[in-house]
Amino acid sequence: MSFIKPCVALTIAGSDSGGGAGIQADLHTFAFNKVHGTTAITCVTAQNTVGVTDVVAMEPSQVKAQIDAVLTDIAVQAVKTGMLLNQPIMAMVVAEAEAGRLPNLVVDPVMVSRTGVKLIDDAAIAFLQHELVPYAKVLTPNRYEAQILSGMEISTLKDMELAALKIHGLGCETVLVKGGGMQGQLQGIDVWFDGDRLETLQTQTIDTPHTHGTGCTLSAAIAANLP
Repeated sequence: MSFIKPCVALTIAGSDSGGGAGIQADLHTFAFNKVHGTTAITCVTAQNTVGVTDVVAMEPSQVKAQIDAVLTDIAVQAVKTGMLLNQPIMAMVVAEAEAGRLPNLVVDPVMVSRTGVKLIDDAAIAFLQHELVPYAKVLTPNRYEAQILSGMEISTLKDMELAALKIHGLGCETVLVKGGGMQGQLQGIDVWFDGDRLETLQTQTIDTPHTHGTGCTLSAAIAANLP
């Protein structure tokens, strides 16, 4: 009998006690895609599908220790980042990326929720925009994050397309502007740009209020299919 060595992905993100987003959602997604999931937890949250009641950040050194423990023993083929929470943790992740230790990096630029609520401070947003984004093989901003990264308001499909071009100019290899936060018929339509192809991605949408963790799941699925 022969055995197939599984692909391995690493998620660098926060823990969601409700299991619907963050590390927990990433591991579910990796497993669904037949990829072994490894983790580096950046923060521990007390949350459920309704909201977050408490957040405790890990020290950057502890996050790095988790990354080191995984990378020195396990062959990781792809990495995704989720909630990095603050600038010191981001700086450590950037240093790892600069050293070439984070292959096939998918960056979910968790800055603003899909409902428009800011999740990190302005200094961390600026650092993510200018220091981490250039290392992304795939960047997956939602509407509000895309507005920050592009410096423009987004309300039409043309806006999404222009924003994708502008964000690509920040240095990422590919950008996927997600339309879950758009209104009306544009809700759920995404725009993909890799420097050559500008494509509109659309499929059947599900009318549901249960969207907690969808961004985490999407970026984890992309990472799982890159190796």
